[in-house]
Amino acid sequence: MTPELWGIVWLSLKVGGVAVLACLPLAFAFAWLLARGRFPGKLLLDGLVHLPLVVPPVVTGWLLLLAFAPAGPIGSWLESWFGVSVLFRWTGAAIASAVMALPLMVRAMRLSIEAVDRRLEQAAATLGAGRWRVFASVTLPLSLPGVLAGTVLGFARALGEFGATITFVSNVPGETQTLPLAIYAALQTPGGEAQVLRLAGISVLISLAALLASELIARRAGRGLHVL
Repeated sequence: MTPELWGIVWLSLKVGGVAVLACLPLAFAFAWLLARGRFPGKLLLDGLVHLPLVVPPVVTGWLLLLAFAPAGPIGSWLESWFGVSVLFRWTGAAIASAVMALPLMVRAMRLSIEAVDRRLEQAAATLGAGRWRVFASVTLPLSLPGVLAGTVLGFARALGEFGATITFVSNVPGETQTLPLAIYAALQTPGGEAQVLRLAGISVLISLAALLASELIARRAGRGLHVL
């Protein structure tokens, strides 16, 4: 492992971690609305949330570029109020990864929330628990395995994001060049097969470690719920 490889790995972990942590509250809110909400436009919201799954990632990156460009609605606001830009920066890569990870996170969390037995919530309410107490003591613990699964799926998706990232923030070494972009760059370099093999192996190991950790956490959470 050279310092260059360590830099790529660290940047990938940072981008994926920030993307998932920033996306987690929004993903859970969307999952809750889609699982329990009854409101006009629910089908449209469902379609918009899952849109990044069906459109080409390049299109998603292009739309982000339009939105966050200096003349775009979000980019001009960031520039005028905070004097910052996310173009060609790792924060932009995190935004692209979060957008692509959101649908998978929402889907896993929604299924978990829908699987919660509503009778348990009603029983807690009849015992005097308020709405937030029911949510904190019944709904959230029972849906926790799905939340963890969605978080890991989102992290894995963020870690492997390529199309939207390279379209939105380009492939800048040391700034936006995550593992997939580094693999792409190595593929374009004569004699880069050894670098591709190393980067691909690192990607597989990180993803496998994340999945195993998620499974262990989910099992412990499930045993804890059985004890309760």
